[in-house]
Amino acid sequence: MEGVSSSVNAQTFTKRTNRKLGDHYQIGEKLGEGGFGEVRLCIHKTSGDKRAVKFLKKARLEGWEEKMILNEIEIMSEMDHPNIVRLFEFFNEPDYYCIVQGYCAGGELFDAIISSGKLTENTARVAIRALLSCINYCHKKGVVHRDLKPENILMEADMDFNKMKIIDFGNAGHYSKDGSLKEVLGTPFYIAPEVL
Repeated sequence: MEGVSSSVNAQTFTKRTNRKLGDHYQIGEKLGEGGFGEVRLCIHKTSGDKRAVKFLKKARLEGWEEKMILNEIEIMSEMDHPNIVRLFEFFNEPDYYCIVQGYCAGGELFDAIISSGKLTENTARVAIRALLSCINYCHKKGVVHRDLKPENILMEADMDFNKMKIIDFGNAGHYSKDGSLKEVLGTPFYIAPEVL
């Protein structure tokens, strides 16, 4: 159609707003907790959809940590892949940054592996294929996650390994093929030896 932009990307569907989280979401049970805040279930008041909201307490953040969170929001707003948790909205409230993301009712991949005792070869093949597809997508966009681990991969309620979602892009960064990343980032038990 003439005069209409056909440029649509993930950022088109991410809303950054100065409105209040409580105007749009009913806040529910706590799903998890971390050093900067907590994650809670929330229900979108208009659609009834379940989502997860990360509450990051500003008073707990150093300058570089705040920069890391804003970087995560920027990178996640660029992502549109079935194996990356979707970023819906970002609220900049007086005491908190509130990041509204997709809700995955199945918990962490780590817990799924532990509870099953082992993965069959077929299940492992499906999981690796989904992860490599997602990693390839990120790398083609010039983004590297830098903290991939089973605790940063969530499962849907049906525990389908094709639907796993990578989360936590807090350490993610942009890179170029002619440069290299120098920061030592990641989780000690999972970090690549060349980073150390």
